[in-house]
Amino acid sequence: MRRVRLTFLDHMIRQPVIYQMARDFDVVTNIRRADVQENVGWVILELEGGEEEIDRALEWARGLGVRVDPALGDLVEG
Repeated sequence: MRRVRLTFLDHMIRQPVIYQMARDFDVVTNIRRADVQENVGWVILELEGGEEEIDRALEWARGLGVRVDPALGDLVEG
């Protein structure tokens, strides 16, 4: 499992990036925390799957213009 923070700028906020990622790559996505404003949004996302497939999925997201960073802490635990 890998935990990342995806940051979306205004032109990407309304795009179904996480849905598309789960559909097109062999990864399971789990949104752990998110905040969406008018011009920017971010999501803490857990990705499960093979390391190569996770790398492919994140590289695809970067190619769309999504910023991908490691996620450290800052989770809602229930």
